[in-house]
Amino acid sequence: MSGGEVAGLIVAVFWAILVSFLAVVLVRLAQTLRQATELVAGVTEQAVPLLGEATAAVRAAHTQLDRVDTITADVQEVTANASALSTTVASTFGGPLVKVAAFGYGVRRAVGLQAQDRKDAKADRRARARAARRTVIVGAALPGARRRTRGKG
Repeated sequence: MSGGEVAGLIVAVFWAILVSFLAVVLVRLAQTLRQATELVAGVTEQAVPLLGEATAAVRAAHTQLDRVDTITADVQEVTANASALSTTVASTFGGPLVKVAAFGYGVRRAVGLQAQDRKDAKADRRARARAARRTVIVGAALPGARRRTRGKG
């Protein structure tokens, strides 16, 4: 065998090993692609019903939100009506009630002051009477002394 034939044989062996290695890689790549295709098919089979369920859930939520919007509008209207009623009641009864309360307070204060004046006058009269009893008039006999003299005599 010549050197060219040995080189050709070596190249042929390496070429066969390279082709075998590439064949193994291509077989594994084909298996991976087949598994990926099956996985995508399985996901598609499961995703379609899930998307249908999600669509139904979104529609139900939208219906509930429409109901909530209606309820919110009604509550807002009731709140506005209650506020208007409160304002009306306050303006209708507020002024007169304040006046009645002020009048009642004035009457109570006047009666209290009048009663206080009566108590003060009564106390003043008592004080004058006490002072008159204590006052000594020169040349006048005490009432108690007259009684004693009458009783002994």
